[in-house]
Amino acid sequence: MDQTTQSEPVDEMFAEPYVDVDEWRDSPVRHRYVHGGFAATETRFSIYFPPEDAYEGRFFQHITPVPDSEHLAQRVSGEQDKIGFSISSGGYFLETNGGGASGSPGSSVDPTIAAYRANAAAARYSRVVAAAMYGEHRAYGYAYGGSGGGYRTIGGAENTTGVWDGVVPYVIGSPMAIPNMFTVRMHALRILRDRLDGIVDAVEPGGNGDMYAHLTAEERDALTEVTRMGFPPRSWFGHRTMGMHAFPVLYQGLVMADPTYFEEFWTRPGYLGFDRTPSFARDRVQHQCVIAATISADEAEVLGQSTGSLPGQVRGGVDTAWRGSGEPSLVPAAVRLSRGPGVEVQGAELFVTSGAAAGARMTLLSVLDDIAVFGPAPSATLIQLAPGDSVVVDNSGFLAAQTYHRHQMPPETAEYPVWDQFSNSDGSPLYPQRPLVLGPLFAAAAAGTVQSGRFEGKMIVVESLLDREALPWQADWYRAKAQEHLGGELDDNFRLWFTDNALHGDDETQESPTHTISYLGVLHQALRDLSRWVEEGVAPPPSTNYEVVDGQVMVPADAARRRGIQPVVSLTVDGDVRADVAVGDVITCRATAEVPEGAGVIVAVEWDIDGAGSFPIAESIAPAERVDASRQFSFAAPGVYFPTVRVAAHRNGDRTSPYARVQNLARVRVVVG
Repeated sequence: MDQTTQSEPVDEMFAEPYVDVDEWRDSPVRHRYVHGGFAATETRFSIYFPPEDAYEGRFFQHITPVPDSEHLAQRVSGEQDKIGFSISSGGYFLETNGGGASGSPGSSVDPTIAAYRANAAAARYSRVVAAAMYGEHRAYGYAYGGSGGGYRTIGGAENTTGVWDGVVPYVIGSPMAIPNMFTVRMHALRILRDRLDGIVDAVEPGGNGDMYAHLTAEERDALTEVTRMGFPPRSWFGHRTMGMHAFPVLYQGLVMADPTYFEEFWTRPGYLGFDRTPSFARDRVQHQCVIAATISADEAEVLGQSTGSLPGQVRGGVDTAWRGSGEPSLVPAAVRLSRGPGVEVQGAELFVTSGAAAGARMTLLSVLDDIAVFGPAPSATLIQLAPGDSVVVDNSGFLAAQTYHRHQMPPETAEYPVWDQFSNSDGSPLYPQRPLVLGPLFAAAAAGTVQSGRFEGKMIVVESLLDREALPWQADWYRAKAQEHLGGELDDNFRLWFTDNALHGDDETQESPTHTISYLGVLHQALRDLSRWVEEGVAPPPSTNYEVVDGQVMVPADAARRRGIQPVVSLTVDGDVRADVAVGDVITCRATAEVPEGAGVIVAVEWDIDGAGSFPIAESIAPAERVDASRQFSFAAPGVYFPTVRVAAHRNGDRTSPYARVQNLARVRVVVG
């Protein structure tokens, strides 16, 4: 703790901090809990201080995707335990409510409050409390946040001075991300919905590798478009559950910003709706009916209809924060219609034509059979709905939105080559362009300003190669902006680490554990490496070696060339990636795992054979930079199986810590018949 306390600039809006809770707690680990806020603001904070003998003069601050609760860290455990991680890493943990719910994106409140000012004010004041507790010093500060929190983390690094010494933004978007990364995926999901199982099979280990086989011209075009836009083909395994993600929240903003688009899409040449492609005859719904019954959130869950976050559920993750905190159960979460539209609908609007809510227009997440599930909508309107009200289910707007990205050519086209597919050979647009390019407006609403690459301190960006929300090439976009700013000093201040076989969500539990791993271990190690880089001048391992080809981020197959910090694992079955055997035949799976230079040692090797995702078989290994393992198996029934090996590395060889375990996996195909 060689830093002396320094006076820092004060944001006058946050000039009167207060503390209303100050007590020692023993869970999840021993810590002093301090809660407070700033007078005349909605901003609240929670700070978790370790005992003095565990404190090394730093703090870690998590920044949520949207303004949220300052109590989130108290609701998680295991690898997601931010309090335990921070204290085990020699620091206190800080989180805020991001300035309060009124500052959510799209509100009339100054966006810089939620973007960085509230978080910066809490960071500054936390140092005052730390100095009073541990003695005079200036604590080093490190902020991290993912998805929308990545925007806000970068916004803080680019727009403040003396607040954070380093940051770790993760799964980040570019200024052109919103709404385009969602719309192109939705278009592909609709067009390819009956083909995606075959596409998944083609790109799985042992598949034929041709994901375009047997597609119609319209289907081939949709798959080409989404792939060149950057969607990772290996991520289609989750097509049944990925849905629209945050788009229902963004949709109303899109309608407000560009209302004429939704009429011109159907009536003007150059728009797909005017061209009336074959799938529109199948998919467009304009369905008149009446409400038969309103359905609460609890009732919807019983019926198997997901309604997003409910009261009391953990929030703050990058995959769930967009949903909000839910509403009391007396507010309808869905309605039962007098008759369903006859087709499954993903994304639509409910127009109310009679009753107390006549004239209302509400977003629907889905319509399955006769149940319509609401997206974000005002409670005051929802509560007015009643049986007998006449309504129209209309998905015309959502269909139009699915190709909005074609009409959003970036002003700096050279920075976004994924949009080249929408240009003529002379660079002119193939499609009519809208009067506003909305992406930078959404980005500025989240970050306070459009990202520039001009930041203070040091930065490690963590990105997932299977990210289907923040498509991976966008991390390279930010690296290029940082390069413009830093030039030859880039490697002295910036790292970009890609994580293979990882998705967007910062969750320990994976929906498909034999397909993906948690990247939280990478995030933990990035924060620890960042603190050593800032405080001791110890440079972290180099950035991942990669190239971007037609929107796809490609990495070398071996650890020595790939670099970064993630172990690389290969797996064969009987010497190949596929084996065709009979029931009872014995197969041999061989795995090799290796860490990049300076990334620690392999500490765990686990096997999952039947696809359950439980990984019940653990190898007994001596921690090493390279580990080889093999197992023999047989199958008692015909079928297609994907034996999977999962490995974990740790910088210090710790086998038991839940933190900073950097994972990877590999799969092979076994066809038993």
